[in-house]
Amino acid sequence: MLDRITISTFRNHAESVLEGAGRFNVLVGENGAGKTNVLEALSMLAPGRGLRRATLGEMAARSGGGGFAIGADLASAGGLAARIGTFVEPPSLGRRRVRINGAEGSAAELGEWLAVTWLTPAMDGLFTGPAADRRRFLDRMALALDPRHAFHAGRYEAALRERNRLLAADRLPDPLWLDGIEAQMAEHGGALMRGRALLVDTLMAAIAAMPAEPFARPALTWIAGGPDHGEGLAQALHDNRTRDRAAQRTLAGPHRDELQVIHAAKRLPAAQSSTGEQKAMLVAIVLAHAGLAARGRPGVLLLDEIAAHLDPVRRAALFDQLGQSGAQVWMTGTEAAPFASILDDATHWTIAGGAVIPR
Repeated sequence: MLDRITISTFRNHAESVLEGAGRFNVLVGENGAGKTNVLEALSMLAPGRGLRRATLGEMAARSGGGGFAIGADLASAGGLAARIGTFVEPPSLGRRRVRINGAEGSAAELGEWLAVTWLTPAMDGLFTGPAADRRRFLDRMALALDPRHAFHAGRYEAALRERNRLLAADRLPDPLWLDGIEAQMAEHGGALMRGRALLVDTLMAAIAAMPAEPFARPALTWIAGGPDHGEGLAQALHDNRTRDRAAQRTLAGPHRDELQVIHAAKRLPAAQSSTGEQKAMLVAIVLAHAGLAARGRPGVLLLDEIAAHLDPVRRAALFDQLGQSGAQVWMTGTEAAPFASILDDATHWTIAGGAVIPR
């Protein structure tokens, strides 16, 4: 679990400390008080750009000179496991740095210590939005199960950008140079697709073991955007160079993958389900994943404004399943009433004007 969390010059938090964290943690305050900013800070203790996908400059407080720092103790059953942190400081304001137990590390290494996932109101349109959002959702969940997933995703994206740059150039690209780039795309793209396929299979097994109610049970299918293995992808990239050059972009590969979600009971695509059903399916996926993520490394689940939009039956089921997941849970709300049934077992803070007040 995370504890003794320090947040410095991050968003509207000048200097905030959260100590005594438990399995359930509830942050209550008015809109704009800084509750979601705490969750975003915690999300930065994982690889990637955090739950808002903001730039480093957007995260820094105006009073901090462009820098910020986030740190936390990571405790295990045997005591303190590590002190982890991430920070940005002048003069390298565009570079995010990481420390683990006082030593310099990488953002990817954070994933080896901690599995962080989240659900925010901005994700309510996941099933009706662009496929890229669903791929990011898949990759965030896959990363929580396998820390190397971020490494493969980063290498694939870098090679994809280079191939697209060459395809869009006025001069014909060197075939040998393309061979090398496509070999990287095949290696890391193949690993990326294997990770996504395994995630969906594992999630479906976990969802099948969950109660069918009160959260609508989703059926997930991963649809490959090209050959689903490295050799086939390498050959497809080679064979499609002329077509891709005409399009000035790569038209096949894991960057074209799709996550298909269906309301299992109604056999209806999630995008055509009601907004309430879509939310229920999204919660079901996140709950199933939380239990999986907490098996290998400490799992942290960030739920922004989750309880207020659920009826009492679904709220009780949510808290019950969260308690069984093994993950440390952080939840926000504008009032404490929706969390009344768990407040005795939770650590409770009030957030006001970027200040954290223990309750």
